[in-house]
Amino acid sequence: MRRSRVLDAITVGPSLKKRVRGWMMFDWATQPFYTLGLTFIFGPYFASVSAEYFFNTGLDQASANASAQTIWSWGQAVAGLLVAVIGVLAGSFADSTGRRMPWLWATSIVFVICSWMLWYMVPDGSTMWSSLILFSVAFVAAELALVFTNAVLPSLGDRREVGEISGNGVALGYAGGILSLFIMLFFFFDEGGKTFAIGLEPGFGLLDPEVREGTRAVGPLIAVWFMIFMVPYFMWVREGKTPNTQGGFRQSMAELKLSLQGMVKRPSLFAFMGAQMLYRDALNGLYAFGGIYAVLVLGWGQTQLGIFGIISGISAALVTWISGKYDRKLGPLPVIYFHIFVLIIVSLCIIGMSRSSFYGLGLAEGSTLPDVLFYVCGAAIGGSGGGIYSASRSMMVRHTNPARPTEAFGLFALAGKATAFLAPLLIGIFTYWLNDARLGFAPVVGLFILGMLLLRWVHPEGDQTE
Repeated sequence: MRRSRVLDAITVGPSLKKRVRGWMMFDWATQPFYTLGLTFIFGPYFASVSAEYFFNTGLDQASANASAQTIWSWGQAVAGLLVAVIGVLAGSFADSTGRRMPWLWATSIVFVICSWMLWYMVPDGSTMWSSLILFSVAFVAAELALVFTNAVLPSLGDRREVGEISGNGVALGYAGGILSLFIMLFFFFDEGGKTFAIGLEPGFGLLDPEVREGTRAVGPLIAVWFMIFMVPYFMWVREGKTPNTQGGFRQSMAELKLSLQGMVKRPSLFAFMGAQMLYRDALNGLYAFGGIYAVLVLGWGQTQLGIFGIISGISAALVTWISGKYDRKLGPLPVIYFHIFVLIIVSLCIIGMSRSSFYGLGLAEGSTLPDVLFYVCGAAIGGSGGGIYSASRSMMVRHTNPARPTEAFGLFALAGKATAFLAPLLIGIFTYWLNDARLGFAPVVGLFILGMLLLRWVHPEGDQTE
């Protein structure tokens, strides 16, 4: 009864199997923004351009690198704060009115426009600030769209099935990220005037490598990819056409207030929300600054970043798929514990590693050990990042009121973004204070540990309410 009631409220028309496939295509459609935009192409490109810009203003190279990382961190912090506030309010309002699809359409349009506009991030740094704003707005739009998409998950299966469905969706998304990365590296991204590995002219000779048009094509590629692959979602994932005319903003805020008050009385949910705020914030810090770290600390070029992205993406797809299987077998909580432990080890490796030493142990000049270690770290970040997000989404279903799933996943986004400014802010503060892009990662370890400690109060089966 519970499942059918929610299903009727959210979806009509296509079969359940098609709805599941359409729902999973959202991850495929949006992942290039995170793979290409946040981590491997645009983020490092932004870092290199802004570092060069600050260097030309008279700063020394270390200070220029630190300044580049600091402004990127501030952009991520502000975007995360906006997602936290808007996500929970919009989610509650959507549940009260019974309409989620208009919100998804609106955020999708904003996302496409802002992603496309990343094309104008020119190498001289003259559009640095406007590009940072556009990227941040695209990030907010993508995360808000995710709130409304996640709200459909409880209707796709029982609590055992949704863990595997969640894992398969995230794994499919990472596979899409890998494919988009291959397309970007082989046909568009330019380093030395030629594309990665196969040495073609960027954009088949239509793009000018002198002004990095091949690299800047990442924005239009993300936008076009999203427009194409969201078609199955909009075709197969439907909602009832009759809105709740009794639901309004005032009613939705009253219901949200009751939900927030009730959350305090649910120890498992309350602890889970607090844990997520910390470990997902730390993970977002690794995502947002991993590529930048490789450029600023290890001096990597885009070729090495490309290899790093491929390794990370393949690991993410495989490990997340496997994690979904273990989620179905053991439940999501053990999966979350395991991946947090892995990410703590990775963070410690990053903090202690530089081009010339590893935790004070000197390395021979030209040693490849830092490169090999960071490739391994990339595989671990990709795999455990996907696994922990998938399992967290599954655990949220176990704490969700079936009558208000969008509000629940608005709270899920709130948990992931309410302190999303914290990791970038702490990284920015530590980087500025220590004037070292490597040591700026130190706060991430503390956030992971605190998140793991809070999981002690989370019940493995959740505390789902009517």
